Amino acid sequence: MTVTEWANDIGRWSVVLMWAALIIRARPALKLHYQRGLWFAILTAATATTLFQPEVINRAVELTGDARAVTLSRNVVGVLAAGLTLLLIIDSARPRRARLFIAAATACATTTLVGMDLARGDYPGPGVPLNGGPAEPSTAYWLVVSVAHLVADLVIVLVCARYSARTEDRDLAWSLRLFAAGSLLAVVYWAGSLAQLYARAPDAAPWLAVVINLHGVSRALTLLVPTATRAVRLAREARTVWVLWPLWRDLSAAVPAVALGPPYRTRLHAFLRPRAPLALQAHRQTIETYDAILQLQAHLAPHAYERATQHAQELRLPAAQAAAAALAGALGQARNAKLSGGAATDPSPLPGLERGDAGLLLAVARHWPAMSRAASGHELTDARPEGDAA
Repeated sequence: MTVTEWANDIGRWSVVLMWAALIIRARPALKLHYQRGLWFAILTAATATTLFQPEVINRAVELTGDARAVTLSRNVVGVLAAGLTLLLIIDSARPRRARLFIAAATACATTTLVGMDLARGDYPGPGVPLNGGPAEPSTAYWLVVSVAHLVADLVIVLVCARYSARTEDRDLAWSLRLFAAGSLLAVVYWAGSLAQLYARAPDAAPWLAVVINLHGVSRALTLLVPTATRAVRLAREARTVWVLWPLWRDLSAAVPAVALGPPYRTRLHAFLRPRAPLALQAHRQTIETYDAILQLQAHLAPHAYERATQHAQELRLPAAQAAAAALAGALGQARNAKLSGGAATDPSPLPGLERGDAGLLLAVARHWPAMSRAASGHELTDARPEGDAA
């Protein structure tokens, strides 16, 4: 695959990704002030990027029969998009004069492009030759286009970098950083295009196309940051519900008073049809499991934890996993004692669980099936900790 083909593929996917991101984020973004500006900024970028795709250009020329009008239209839209993006990124608290200046500069640039196009008369349309040679008839025209984009994107980089360092909203900070990264790619592209007017480098043109199409990908990712954050949070909550379920089911069955309701018949039911949102279900399972552990500690046999530790070491588990496995084994013994009607004694706190570490609880849950079976057999009841042998 050549660099040009690679650039075209990235361009197509960047356009699809931007429009998909705009659709996905339209409803939530338009409700929030700080997301609304980003949404409209990316809408303008998506429109401009779409008009710069080779397939769109060729189709437009076929429909209109006027390559000059198509070239002018896409460049005017590009400059307008850059100016509008700058206006949307600039905080509304900025002085009104600054916003008026940006609007006036954008209008001046687009008017200049249209005027220059009309003044040239009948010619095929402005364009930067890719095979070397003079840039006529469009040197001044491309100077206006390139400088307009460069100025707008440089200011956007500075503004986004500044605000991303100030905000305490993690999603907004990452959105601004990605937006700044996209604008930085645009700066590279337009600086390269400007250099092409005076120092021909035909081999650089396809790479510049790659750069500007990656700019489109960055714009789409900017809008998808909150969606990605929510997806990661949902995955974490789903993982907690799935991994913790066997331990939660068995311990809440031994201490039914801790459960708000009976557990589902299978783990798949609990995962696919929770009685509450996954976040609440994960929180409930965690709290109820800890409540059950607090009561089961009163049923721990002497040296149960030490015997479970010895058994975990015999399984040649890594140190971090052996500690979690030992806790699972000790809890298995306490559960069996509670279910068999053993009398409660003074609680014997298990090491590590008093901190309420959710990560440790998940590690215990992973070892629960094997260690609870060992607690039901003879592996933990017959073994003696070192120093207890007669």
